[in-house]
Amino acid sequence: MNKIFILNVSAVTGGEIKPQHTLVIENGRIAALLPNQEVQELPADAQLIDANGAYAAPAFIDLHIHGFAGYGPESAQAEDLLQMSQALAKQGVGAFCPTLYCGSAQQMLHILKSLATAVGKEKGAKILGFHLEGPFISPQKPGVMKPEDILTPDVTLLKQLYDAAQGHITNITLAPELAGLEPVIRFCQEHHILMQAGHTNASYEEFLNTARQGVTHTTHLFNAMSGFNHRSPGAAGAVLMHPEISCEIIADGVHVHPDVVGFLGKIKPPQQIALVTDALKPTGQAAGPFLANGEEVVLEGGVWRRKTDKVIAGSALTMLKGVANLTRFGFTLPQAVMCATAVPARLLGLTDRGVLAPGMAGDIVLFDKQFNLIQTVLSAQ
Repeated sequence: MNKIFILNVSAVTGGEIKPQHTLVIENGRIAALLPNQEVQELPADAQLIDANGAYAAPAFIDLHIHGFAGYGPESAQAEDLLQMSQALAKQGVGAFCPTLYCGSAQQMLHILKSLATAVGKEKGAKILGFHLEGPFISPQKPGVMKPEDILTPDVTLLKQLYDAAQGHITNITLAPELAGLEPVIRFCQEHHILMQAGHTNASYEEFLNTARQGVTHTTHLFNAMSGFNHRSPGAAGAVLMHPEISCEIIADGVHVHPDVVGFLGKIKPPQQIALVTDALKPTGQAAGPFLANGEEVVLEGGVWRRKTDKVIAGSALTMLKGVANLTRFGFTLPQAVMCATAVPARLLGLTDRGVLAPGMAGDIVLFDKQFNLIQTVLSAQ
């Protein structure tokens, strides 16, 4: 029996911190979380890890990430995705959703068909499935998406994308105001695909109408969406005022002002906020030139900007840095960890990840009080 004892942890779980505890992992699953004094005997064949009081949390789950360390799905190379998995594991990530930009139908089908072969072969962070950031988004809120790649809702195309991915599509970003979205919504519901409102210019009323149909999660809140105004609440206002609508947040302090992130944590249940990185492929890459979505980007002010016009193209965030930032912006540590673990797990219907409890995946991240990564323990693969 494969046993791991992680001794002397400060376990971050269930909304609290439990100091001086020991995590017991057997065959890739958490077997117990015990106060140190209750650990009577350490098996001779067990792997022992002394955390020396470090925080222990479930390994992070990133629902929205375009790449890392020079690897990403846009290359359409399965090996690149496997390398990305290993690089993310070294950053405390236990599972992720590789995110595709909008592309032509042929491009997206080719990428998904090529990458689907990597699912299940990863040796680092688990590939949960693909996040399609489009192509059914608003031409008025493209971000850095190319206008020619933005399409009207087409359930036939979505079925083709799903088949190309061998069913490994977990979430999709779409604009709620688009005409003809209903068949796409039905397909997503039938295939358990999380629908995210994003890159949208929806009115408050349009957003809520689609939320009633099941689009109850939001891509990178405040970014690339109709903003909050006292006479026209917009998409952002709908998220702020309706606790049943969950959201992503990019907590790098640039995509959203730190005080606004703190404000969000006060008016919205943290159980409805998922921390994401939206990191681009060159994040963590040692040397350039740095490319993302076929264009050169530069790192300025902590974010990646398109070199041609300095439009923000994405984040250079890691999940651990995001957790640290959330605590600086006003979240408690248990709340911040929840946003990076339990919330994304719940949104994707993962019943075996996101909390430190018996039966859960034995994927653990250890970090100190200064948010330096100590070790990632991935035993659930």
